[in-house]
Amino acid sequence: MPKNTKGIGARHALSRRSLFKQLGVAGTVAAVSETPLAPSVGKQTAHAAPSPLPSGEALETLTAAEADTLEAIVARLIPTDENGPGATEARAAHYIDRALAGPLASSRAAYALGLAAVDTYAQATRGAAFAELSADGQDAVLREMEKNTATGFVPNSLVFFEMVRAHTIQGTFCDPYYGGNANFVGWDLIGYPGIRMTVSEDEQRMTPKPVAIRESAYDSAMFTMKGGSHGH
Repeated sequence: MPKNTKGIGARHALSRRSLFKQLGVAGTVAAVSETPLAPSVGKQTAHAAPSPLPSGEALETLTAAEADTLEAIVARLIPTDENGPGATEARAAHYIDRALAGPLASSRAAYALGLAAVDTYAQATRGAAFAELSADGQDAVLREMEKNTATGFVPNSLVFFEMVRAHTIQGTFCDPYYGGNANFVGWDLIGYPGIRMTVSEDEQRMTPKPVAIRESAYDSAMFTMKGGSHGH
């Protein structure tokens, strides 16, 4: 969590500092780049200026109520703060929604049950649906889920917490081709300079600091050439 909020448990608190310590720049990108999710409809272009995120975009799998709850959860797991954007701007919830229509389809039922359980638990313990709680109230619910003390989850709250957390990290730091990391905000957050087909000795030494390449790996010639498997 950011400096001005409480963390979600000591072991998995997702402040920017602890996130970097847990995953590392290279580890983060490698971990989220191996998931073969469906491509984004609108690809990002290299060095493109940030554009407003689409509003009113049609959902592919989640209901409106489920989407509201998920958006609120990811916003607290990797929050926006004075240091920059977080999972909301990266459109991590959009990534999850799209993935649930494809490679993560086996998790659709778990999301339906889990998101409903989050709202039921929030209503029972705090008097309002999760998305309607204050940031402190949402953090408290998430901490209880992580500690596995929140009730009403199948098989338990920790399993659902860990699943959503993993998918939020994927949606924030993945190649934009997969529907998350909008405008490369995730890569900017961790200082990742972008996909390289080759890395020079100077770039390995980080002297000088590498120029950021804001381009999907699938915009590379190795994928876009005629006859390539991705058909771009």
